[in-house]
Amino acid sequence: MSDIVVQRGVPAAGVPAPASLRRWAEAALKRKGELTIRIVDEDESRALNHRYRNKDKPTNVLSFGYGEKGVLGDLVICAPVVAREAGEQRKPLRAHWAHMVVHGCLHLQGHDHEDDKDAEAMEALEIRIMEKLGFPNPYQER
Repeated sequence: MSDIVVQRGVPAAGVPAPASLRRWAEAALKRKGELTIRIVDEDESRALNHRYRNKDKPTNVLSFGYGEKGVLGDLVICAPVVAREAGEQRKPLRAHWAHMVVHGCLHLQGHDHEDDKDAEAMEALEIRIMEKLGFPNPYQER
């Protein structure tokens, strides 16, 4: 089991319990190590996205891998963006949270979606993990 720390920079309302966040991360992780999941507001997400990705807007999930032995990295998940996206995409909020954790963990392990082939492989893996967790295909149109 990995050492997964959950930090909240926002009120708990609408944010899944730390135990759920940890369980979803464990389902996506192939290797053990330290992982921090930080839940933030739009201001913090925007600032981090601007600083590290040169995009001046909040985003759903940012992944920061450090390449150190025993350290998987950090996930930064923006609660308001996740809630808004779930509504816009007509997805259950809990399912979208799980998807953001799984998606971020896969990025920490080297998966990406920069080209069509990589995107297809990553999406297929996400779908399998989400189904094992009891959630529907996150890419299925609603």
